[in-house]
Amino acid sequence: MTDQTADAPAADPSRPVLAIDIGGTKLAVGLVDADGQVLASRRAPTTVGADDADTIFGRLRKLCDEVLDTAGNPRVRGVGVGCGGPMRWPDGLVSPVNLTAWRDFPLRERLAEAYPGVPVRVHNDAVAVVVAEHWRGAGRGVDNMLGMVVSTGVGGGLILGGRLIDGRSGNAGHVGHLIVDPDGPQCGCGARGCVEAIARGPGLVAWAREQGWRPDDASATAKTLADDALAGDAIAREAFDRAGRALGIGIASAVALCDLELVVVGGGVSQVGALLFDPLHRYLRQYARIEFARTVRVVRAGLDQDAGIVGAAAFILAGDRYWSAG
Repeated sequence: MTDQTADAPAADPSRPVLAIDIGGTKLAVGLVDADGQVLASRRAPTTVGADDADTIFGRLRKLCDEVLDTAGNPRVRGVGVGCGGPMRWPDGLVSPVNLTAWRDFPLRERLAEAYPGVPVRVHNDAVAVVVAEHWRGAGRGVDNMLGMVVSTGVGGGLILGGRLIDGRSGNAGHVGHLIVDPDGPQCGCGARGCVEAIARGPGLVAWAREQGWRPDDASATAKTLADDALAGDAIAREAFDRAGRALGIGIASAVALCDLELVVVGGGVSQVGALLFDPLHRYLRQYARIEFARTVRVVRAGLDQDAGIVGAAAFILAGDRYWSAG
């Protein structure tokens, strides 16, 4: 598989990139310039009711058209995409867990048909966020870092020697499936005790309910749990301590394996701040005992909700560091 690069003018570095961020609940599209600045953007729900695959893709195309129209329909340098997985990388056949209408949906192929003559590059949405943080966020200037997105799931990406490491299938750095408690809860991947099973938002809520927290409140979310923890609820506070422990142990293992300088943590669950980061740092200090691992820094992500768009654009704009598939 090769990029669609027949049209030489498309490589003009002054042209913006059409960048797409596809999640389970929202579609986001933006035009991004060579400096990583978002020139225009639009968002819409991923699905409305029981949408089929083509309806969802049509909604995405409409967003793209709106963004291009807003900017005067410039010729784009390429199309970069971050999409929920799993997917067949780099071919761009996607089957997002939270988007059941797309199963082996040929996303890269469909976008290449819509925008011929320019490269179309599709990678995991968590990887896109990590790339954004390394390119223009909290990881800027760092050669060896792990990025984590702690939200509905736990994803990640790995930068070593200043370059994105993809691995055989594009899943290198998937820290969410490091096992931190072999006797822990069942994970969606089939294993037990993965970081994701313990630290993801729905996992936090499920565990707290098992302990007696708001057992009859079907509308309670991780934000509700965080609010109760801040108000002093013991079970809620223990839930975040448990998540911080899973993240701290997982990070300690990753640091020992990859000799990292920095770990950047973002995503919705990370927004609770000290509730999560205080136990994370405490357990990291407890488990990262080998000398070279003790100096690793863990910081919150520096970019806002445009991180996925910025990272997707970097697959085109900084492909020498963030795209290895040819």
